[in-house]
Amino acid sequence: LTIPVLIMGSEFYKIGFKTLSKLSPNMDSLIAVGTGATFIYGIYVIYQLAYGFSYGDMERIHQYGHDLYFESAAVILSLITLGKYLEARAKGKTSEAIAKLIELAPDEALVERDGKEISIKTSDVEVGDIVVIKPGAKIPVDGTIIGGYSSVDESMLTGESMPVEKTKDDKVITGSVNQTGHFRFRVTEIGADTTLSKIIQLVEEAQGTKAPISKLADKMSMYFVPIVIGISIITLVIWLMIGREFNFTFRMAIAVLVISCPCALGLATPTAIMVGTGMGARHGILIKTSEALELMKKVDTIVFDKTGTLTKGVPEVTDVLAYDEEKYLLGVAASAESMSEHPLSNAIVQYAQSKNIEKTNATDFEAVVGKGIIAEVNKQRIIIGNDKLMQQNGIDTSHKKEAIHRLSNEGKTPLLIGYEGKLQGIIAVADTVKPDSKKAIEALLRLGKDVVMLTGDNEKTAKAIGNQMGIQQVISDVLPEHKSDAVKALQSKGKQVIMVGDGINDAVALTQADIGIAIGSGTDVAIESADVVLMKNQVSDVVTAIELSQSTIKNIKQNLFWAFIYNIIGIPIAAGLLYPAFQISLNPMIAAAAMSFSSVSVVTNALRLKGFKPTHGDFENDQREKHIISDIYEENKARKGAEKMKKTIYIEGMSCMHCVGHVDKALAAISGVEKVDVNLEEKNAIITSNINIDDQALIEAVNTAGYEVTGIEG
Repeated sequence: LTIPVLIMGSEFYKIGFKTLSKLSPNMDSLIAVGTGATFIYGIYVIYQLAYGFSYGDMERIHQYGHDLYFESAAVILSLITLGKYLEARAKGKTSEAIAKLIELAPDEALVERDGKEISIKTSDVEVGDIVVIKPGAKIPVDGTIIGGYSSVDESMLTGESMPVEKTKDDKVITGSVNQTGHFRFRVTEIGADTTLSKIIQLVEEAQGTKAPISKLADKMSMYFVPIVIGISIITLVIWLMIGREFNFTFRMAIAVLVISCPCALGLATPTAIMVGTGMGARHGILIKTSEALELMKKVDTIVFDKTGTLTKGVPEVTDVLAYDEEKYLLGVAASAESMSEHPLSNAIVQYAQSKNIEKTNATDFEAVVGKGIIAEVNKQRIIIGNDKLMQQNGIDTSHKKEAIHRLSNEGKTPLLIGYEGKLQGIIAVADTVKPDSKKAIEALLRLGKDVVMLTGDNEKTAKAIGNQMGIQQVISDVLPEHKSDAVKALQSKGKQVIMVGDGINDAVALTQADIGIAIGSGTDVAIESADVVLMKNQVSDVVTAIELSQSTIKNIKQNLFWAFIYNIIGIPIAAGLLYPAFQISLNPMIAAAAMSFSSVSVVTNALRLKGFKPTHGDFENDQREKHIISDIYEENKARKGAEKMKKTIYIEGMSCMHCVGHVDKALAAISGVEKVDVNLEEKNAIITSNINIDDQALIEAVNTAGYEVTGIEG
């Protein structure tokens, strides 16, 4: 019955004896030597018992009757294999992260060839091709715009929440999503040369070079195994020199190896890690690997991505400076901005709604790329945008320069509002800091950690956000591949680095860092690339994770003590130290009891971790912070589409399921669309989204697929 278990654990013997032969024994060597000795000695005992029964030698039967150790070998191998299996299940899968990245690139591209627009596979696109991008479409390859303009959502790659205004000669990158405009671009990079492909390659390389952390048990085994083998050999030699018979000396030598095989050692690390990761889960912290749990204790530098990690990642109105009646100002601004799908526009519209300010219909809407918008509201020409747009329309802003500069220096975007020929107000919009970020940074600084903030934002905005939270080290204008370089630079100085992020652009840095921590509301790629995931989206949980690591490693060391102490006591007895004076040799029943008690001690000690309570990162007793957690929950709930928008689009021209597939694909490609249901019989399509999608974008998507929209409801 033991033999199948040994076969199942054959890897322990292959690795264990191989490392032993190279004079670098590890945990596997200890398991291989101990269980191997147990099994060999068991066979020897069977031979002795068989001999005793064959010849009626009752003294021999009595001597060896309790010396069978087969069950010890089977139990040790089973426990350790179970521990390794549980650990393996928790490990992150890089392949899944890379698959998520690959999915960002669309399968097809709309290109101009021979004066016609045709849809071809992305893999067939060539450098120099002209690609046509319509509202809501994903960009299939890298290129440079040759005509048209739009705002492009690059957040999936850059992590930055603000869309980027694009016009002629601007570069566009694979996987980013066009929003409202229409443009054409010339292909400059395809295949492995695109920005997205380079990020995928960087993730693969960083993951491949990440060395595993040596286990504490392995380190102890490196010294323990040679010592035990040496004691066993010395025991054999000394008893033979004294003149004892071979059976006696062999029994003593094997007993040393048997008692040294630590049953509890197979439980010491896995039990503490299982309880530790369980406590992490209770606090909303998903720890994927035991290496991560071990290394967090040693980390001295914490690097934070800004957008979506330290900040909410969504623009919000922060200041309203009204030089006219405020309610009226907000009303006309929200009415004009409701015609635009720009995130800054959405922020103003939502702010007005929160103040119960009603909008009126706007007409003659015009989006001025890179500057703002113009629309007619209440028969007034409303101009909203930057200083350049005001000057172009003859509106003087010189008397408000100080306020504009102050808001800009605070990392906010001031939107100037003009009508009746003069500046009537300023609405400032910014990506605001999460409520718990500052408290978390303060706690990390108290723990003696260096804190660094990385962001793609400009230096002025980045420093303003950093100052709000007390972060002195701010690295701004960072491209996706350079985030990984920044982490490498810190590591080259001997720093142990935690990287905390949420965007696809953070995936490489998360993998490059000694420990990658992803915010739970982040992208799937970031979560898959990370070693730790903060499910509650609280930055303060970084502190909790570090404290949990400290408690768990301390518990593992205590477990290793309990795992080895019985061996340390039992080995001299097994070697016969007490035999000359007291005729005491190792009693197998006592050895079994000691081994069992050792295991019980380890498990009991590991369960003490269930009493873990964070000292710095715990908000449970802070009523004010409870409201914050509720706000964050509501924010995430809103992000995930708690309040869904549905629209029914009536379509002519669909005649078969192929038509249904074309319409489904066209609508699903629009940014913000979560679900599409196309009904051939009813000649309609129902879309569900978490944002307000412009009807024109829906019409263009259906028209591009080759069908006609006859009406839209909702």
